Amino acid sequence: MEISYPFERDVVEQILPHRDPFVWVSRVIACEPGSSITAELDVPAELDLFRGHFPAHPVLPGVILMEALAQAASICILIERGAEGSLGFLTGIDKAKFRNQVVPGDTVTLTAEIVRSSRRMCVAEVKAMVGDKLCASATQKYVLADADEASA
Repeated sequence: MEISYPFERDVVEQILPHRDPFVWVSRVIACEPGSSITAELDVPAELDLFRGHFPAHPVLPGVILMEALAQAASICILIERGAEGSLGFLTGIDKAKFRNQVVPGDTVTLTAEIVRSSRRMCVAEVKAMVGDKLCASATQKYVLADADEASA
């Protein structure tokens, strides 16, 4: 697959197996396949999850930030491997820290540095930022599998 940067969600969906309502990458700004990625997530006010988290003070849940970061890192890995559509299972989150809230209307910058990558296991240092404010960071681990392997 020939890819040029930046790219929007239509290309994101050619790489990731995720679909609505669980695609948490709006666009990819830059990527060095297998090494690093910078992506963005637009946080629309009309997201249904804000009806319950928290109605009087809507905040994007930290678990969604971690998923968005995992999706961005997976894009970086899948492009390098030419494995578009493969599944990346999040197997660990270490040293997770949540520093600032993400609210409706924010655009979150998602960055990942791949620090270890083998045939099946990958490790990335990830950060989510809004402007110059660090919102979340962690070390994430993923196992990659073809869709056929995942269902076996």
